Amino acid sequence: MNEKFFADYKKFIVAPVDEKLNGKESFDPKNYASHYIMTLSIFDSRITTLKDAGKYEIDVEKSIKTVLKEFNIKHHERYHLQLLELDKFKNYFVLALSSKTEFETNEENERISFIVDKMLTNPFYVGQGWFNLIGEKGRIARKLFCCSFMKYVIENQDHLKIDKKFESINGFISKNDEIKLVKNF
Repeated sequence: MNEKFFADYKKFIVAPVDEKLNGKESFDPKNYASHYIMTLSIFDSRITTLKDAGKYEIDVEKSIKTVLKEFNIKHHERYHLQLLELDKFKNYFVLALSSKTEFETNEENERISFIVDKMLTNPFYVGQGWFNLIGEKGRIARKLFCCSFMKYVIENQDHLKIDKKFESINGFISKNDEIKLVKNF
């Protein structure tokens, strides 16, 4: 083979896209169609507060951050999860779920349950050893979390509007706009 055949190979080099860099893009809420505040607690819990997870050699904060980081890398094209509240003296933690597609009102429960039960449970259950935190009933059902959620709506933005099916229950003020937490009827 002639050595000069590939003399201009540098013009054809395409650097591979690092899969892990995709999830590190900064979170911009304007890129997402809907947002939900989810409260997760341990189903059939063997602990009274998240601090008690230390008895089972589980660092709750580190576990949650690890799982959320991996989730955001893997599912960055559709969803984003963010830890909003973690108090080790309580038995729950609060996450924000942002979706690039709008959930229909009648399918919200089903879709969020799928995300929690199918996409989040396994990384916590097996990957982080949280199976130790649930009792026999939870192991048989292979259920790790109880989840409640509310839709989060940002007012005063052209692309986000309040549907008449929602009622404001709590107000928050950001630097740019007024933000309200809403609840389904």
